[in-house]
Amino acid sequence: MTQPSRPLRSSQPEDEVYVRDAFQYQELPPPLAKTRRPRRRGPILLATAALLALLLALAAFWVDRQIHGHPHGGPIAVTIPKGASTSSIGSLLHGKGVIGNTVVWRLYTMVKQPGPLQSGDFRFRHDENMGRVLTVLEGGGQATVHRLTIPEGSSLRQIAEKVGNIPGLSADGFMAIAQSGTIHSQFQPPGSTSLEGLVFPDTYFVEPGDNEAKILNKMVAAFDQMASSVGVQDAAAKAGVTPYDVITVASLVEEEAKVDDDRGMIARTIYNRLQKNMKLGIDATVEYAIGTHKPRLTASDLEVDSPYNTRKYAGLPPTPIAAAGQKSLEAALNPTPGPWLYYVLIDPSGKHAFATTDAEFEQLVRQARAKGLV
Repeated sequence: MTQPSRPLRSSQPEDEVYVRDAFQYQELPPPLAKTRRPRRRGPILLATAALLALLLALAAFWVDRQIHGHPHGGPIAVTIPKGASTSSIGSLLHGKGVIGNTVVWRLYTMVKQPGPLQSGDFRFRHDENMGRVLTVLEGGGQATVHRLTIPEGSSLRQIAEKVGNIPGLSADGFMAIAQSGTIHSQFQPPGSTSLEGLVFPDTYFVEPGDNEAKILNKMVAAFDQMASSVGVQDAAAKAGVTPYDVITVASLVEEEAKVDDDRGMIARTIYNRLQKNMKLGIDATVEYAIGTHKPRLTASDLEVDSPYNTRKYAGLPPTPIAAAGQKSLEAALNPTPGPWLYYVLIDPSGKHAFATTDAEFEQLVRQARAKGLV
């Protein structure tokens, strides 16, 4: 009978088997960690590149817009001083609204390397093309204009002489138009054709093609606008006289006052003498009558038979005698309260002293003569 089989036993000791198994277990590598999915960098890079391209395109469009501009609006007068640098010219143009950005101007001129830029008076438009600006400033454009500066206190004849100094224009032609009645001020009395005192003393820029009528029309329109803004139309309520009389008084103040503080007091002195039917005795009206300014008027000058001679005739002269500025108009509208009937130049600075009585006046005259002022 066959003997039941026994389990095969290792020829090695049992303890050695367990040691070997343990050793083999320890040599097994650890379980592999879970693998991370790689990030999708491609779409992010593409989006970033697209954004940068868009920003660059917008920047290029903006720079191109600054260079080429979009000229619109009315003309802008610009005066370039002698010796001005390209950078300072850019700042001046930017301040006037001719160009939009000074940094782009500097970069543009660095690239273009223009020749010497001219000084003088020019006309541009708002948001002008930088290429055209350089062309004009280099002398290749037609934007040069003539500057016409009318000082306060100028008579119409003096203004005409300045207009006549511009090539192609005539002083006599200007005066003829001014006396023709074809151009009117809203403050001109009915039936009057004189524009004396009804033009605004300011700086005007005369462009090629401007004629005497166009220049005069600008001056009258500027005066009407300024006079309206200070309230000359309300002269009756403010000063008790007509608007035209206020303008005439303002012209006298303009000729007599040398410092601003005296304007309101001189205006009041004139009104006070008018109310008392006293002759104004203003030498500037005599000079207007004889047609010239003199350091000293002679006895024969003072006797000239003219309605403008306020030493000979009472009341205001028939018209203003000069172009009054805004400060003189405001003084004539709002005279300083006071009883004065006289004023005398008392200081080399142009300051006047004021008096109410004959005795006070004579004392001021002696003081002025001692200083060599009269």
